[in-house]
Amino acid sequence: MPIDPQQTIYYKRARFTTRLPRNYRYAPSHFWMVEEEDGVFRVGLTKFSTRMLGDFVELSFDVSPGDTVEAGQAIGCIEGFKAVSDLYCVTRGQFAGANEALAQDPSLLDRDPYDSGWLYRIRGSLDESIVDVHGYVELLDATIDRMLDDQQQEPKEKSC
Repeated sequence: MPIDPQQTIYYKRARFTTRLPRNYRYAPSHFWMVEEEDGVFRVGLTKFSTRMLGDFVELSFDVSPGDTVEAGQAIGCIEGFKAVSDLYCVTRGQFAGANEALAQDPSLLDRDPYDSGWLYRIRGSLDESIVDVHGYVELLDATIDRMLDDQQQEPKEKSC
């Protein structure tokens, strides 16, 4: 999908840069969601999340379309080059299916996380913790600042 600069916030902090669609909503767990139709949301990982995960390797879900899910419920597993992580549901509702295109082309998650690299759909209503793009920028700032502080406090490697 072509990027509309009027509908995008360009974000940079330290060595991390990304674009954030203005009309998307964001979870503190670094997922995004966009309403495709009334009460149906497409959900994916933010670029920050995909960077922490590393190159995408595999994805599996423990729920089926139509299953009732809750915010914070583990619904599957995602494996990247750097990490393996449970996938948590971002809101309550009914699981409406996974992105089958990721099985055919896993690089979509890395190349196009805000469009064709989405993870799953859910039918429901958004949790209270979901924020708009400006709230997510504040969350990213705080997260990256914490990471930078942690790096500075780690003991330096000793050399011979």
